[in-house]
Amino acid sequence: MSILAFLFVLGVLIFVHELGHFVMARRIGVRVLTFSLGFGPKLLSYRRGDTEYCISAIPLGGYVKMAGEMPEDTRTGADDEFLSKSKWQRFQVLVMGPVMNLVFAIVVMTLVLYRGAQVPAYEDMPVVIGGFSPNSVAQAAGLQPGDHVVSIDGKAVPTWKQFYLATATRANRPTKVGFERGGKVLERQVTPASVDRFDTGDIGLLPVMRPEITQVRDRQPAQEGGLRGEDVIVGAGGEQGVTRDRLIELIKSHEGKPLEVEVLRGGTTQKFTVVPRKFGTEILIGATISPLELVKIDPGPIDAVKLSLQRNWEWTTLIVQTLGGLFTRETSVKQLMGPVAIADLSNMAAKQASWIPLFTLMAMISLNLGLLNLLPIPVLDGGHIAILAMEGISRRDFSMRVKEKMLFAGFVLLLMLMVTVIYNDLMRIPWIERLAPWR
Repeated sequence: MSILAFLFVLGVLIFVHELGHFVMARRIGVRVLTFSLGFGPKLLSYRRGDTEYCISAIPLGGYVKMAGEMPEDTRTGADDEFLSKSKWQRFQVLVMGPVMNLVFAIVVMTLVLYRGAQVPAYEDMPVVIGGFSPNSVAQAAGLQPGDHVVSIDGKAVPTWKQFYLATATRANRPTKVGFERGGKVLERQVTPASVDRFDTGDIGLLPVMRPEITQVRDRQPAQEGGLRGEDVIVGAGGEQGVTRDRLIELIKSHEGKPLEVEVLRGGTTQKFTVVPRKFGTEILIGATISPLELVKIDPGPIDAVKLSLQRNWEWTTLIVQTLGGLFTRETSVKQLMGPVAIADLSNMAAKQASWIPLFTLMAMISLNLGLLNLLPIPVLDGGHIAILAMEGISRRDFSMRVKEKMLFAGFVLLLMLMVTVIYNDLMRIPWIERLAPWR
């Protein structure tokens, strides 16, 4: 399953990327010799016209081979050769691969969001502390329930979603947390803990969690007492701000006795009385209760596009923040992932009951692929674009020797990056990590 999910995700993204190069090359009249998914020995091939379409043995990329693409290629000066085209035309061919990945990410997320979903309501709310996870570094630093976190290292975090994005890249690095308490703005320094194998930073804050009834069963205490689906529970048994666990404790302690439940319904607070009963060995009220208040997203086509653009922009901000942090040493290189990690994530997403997690992951990776390919690193599309731009500014083409040096430098940098991500991937496998004495 892991291999199949990995090949599906990577295969689709490589196809989309190379299709961008292929379509634009054909559009401006460049003769395409090969369209390959994968590198190395060709497993399957099919020729149509001047182009050979093939699937190759190593599925970690792909390529479109164009006539007269490289200076060392045999060239006739024909108009259908890549280097016979203007710099503007060559730029269009180079940039369309990454652009297709960016557009694909937006389209896929539009389809995912258009389907509708229920998401935690707190994500878009202010970061007001409702509690702490075990061993919370924020609690140890003196933060308290009710504190309103307003900044992380001086950057505003108006919502929980932005707060999680801000702390995710700060594992094991001193971080300043700004918060409001009693009308005063205070600050504490904490060091977010690494909470998973991807070195995600976490300071151990929990939002205010209001349970929500998602379903009530016919002719059972919840329905008989007047409770409905989508009721948000704000109090029970005379206690305010009860969690789902506390609510269940109160239900179990009220077998055959009235239990007053206070709910938020349609913007107003109402009180109902239920009498828990024993069903088999359990004392229940006949309701499914979510630990968090949920908000249903059910957008139309236009709103789905807007939400997709917003989601992709949030991911882009995180990617840029992560890449920038690598240079300033604010982000750990352990957060970089390679093919093994992608295969693992693809496997986990594919095992979900819905196709939504797998396609969401595909959109995220497509966005990453598009942005990374735009980086001005020789060998990548962005590197070739940068060379074109420098040649345009200098109004002359660089010599073959200069281009070879640039491409070699890019190859070395890319090789170092590949070694790093593969090392990270291997160290995330428990039995391999145990064999590494320096870990």
